[in-house]
Formats: sequence, structure tokens, C-alpha cells
Amino acid sequence: MTTPPETGFLIRLLHMLLLVSPQPKPSVYGVMQQRVNIVSRLEWGAAAPEQKEKLKAPAWRVIIHHTALPRCKGLTEGKDQLVCIQRMHMKGRGFDDIGYNFLVGGDGTLFEGRGWGVVGAHTKGNNHDSLGIAFMGNYNNDTPSTEEISSVKLLLQCGVSQGFLHREFVLLGHRDLGNTECPGGKLYAALSKLRGTK
Repeated sequence: MTTPPETGFLIRLLHMLLLVSPQPKPSVYGVMQQRVNIVSRLEWGAAAPEQKEKLKAPAWRVIIHHTALPRCKGLTEGKDQLVCIQRMHMKGRGFDDIGYNFLVGGDGTLFEGRGWGVVGAHTKGNNHDSLGIAFMGNYNNDTPSTEEISSVKLLLQCGVSQGFLHREFVLLGHRDLGNTECPGGKLYAALSKLRGTK
């Protein structure tokens, strides 16, 4: 049995289209599945949120903050500080939960705040398409550690690979969107390291 000539033509045409069709641009963060260890809300003793609003799409922006508190080192200090931050945000500022989506300690330990895909309360007027990450310390004084930078880069890779962050997201410091020193001069100067450009 022979193949009709038009079938051969269609197969060749399809093959050509597949060879020349534009391939997706590789992200700075690649396409492989990334896994990252994050201390969960349950593990650090978070109070239940009063309510939770989901993002409608992957976040287009990542906004970097600092807590402007003493630098936290180690799991115990981090947990204690998170409980205090959440209490201050909920009771002092009237937020539904801790404001940030994630936080990172001085040793690079990552902590779940509101988590992936949840609207934060970290940058007034800019929370519905963004992810807020806070470095735990005062980065007007402290210099971000290699461990902190590496952990946050891995977190961003994970967010892209799992579809929580848009592949072409924009990385900003809080001061880019408001009248504030946040995330502190030394952390702001290091933001390019989170993109792997330095």
C-alpha cells in the first residue's frame, strides 16, 4: 500500500513548521522544576489569617523589603521574630495576616508568610499582582549574606517553575513604589544579585 502524495506533503510541511516555529525564550530561572525548603506557617506558629485573597494570575512583580528589625540568625530567633511581626501586622496595623508572602533569615532560612498565590499587604496599592519578600534585618546597617541571596534566588526559581511567578517578572525594592528607605540601602544595592546579573 502506498501513501497518497498529499499525505507526504503534509508530513513534510508539519516537520518544517516544528523545526522553524519559535521556541519559548529560556528564563533567567530556567524551566526545570525547583524545590526549596521553607519553614511552614505551622512550624513557626502562625495565627490563622482573618481572611485570604488569592492572586488571579501568576505574580508579575517581586517586591523586596526588609523588616528593619534586628537581624535574625537561626531557626528559633526566626520563629520568635515571625510571631512578633505577624502580631504587629494584625493587631497594630489591622492586616488580615502577616503582610509578606515570604521572609528570609540572616542564615538563609526561608519562612512562609502568606505563601504562594496569595495577595499580600506589603506595598500599598501594589499587592494584587506581586509577591512580597522580606529580609529579616535592618539593611541600612546590615549587608545581605550570601546565604540570604542564594535562598531567595532559589525561591524565585521555584516560583517560576511552579507557575506562581511570571517567567518575565520584574524585581523591585519597596522604595521603587513608595516614599520609604525600605529595603535599606545595602539590600537595595544588592538587588541585581537576585537576578544573577552580578
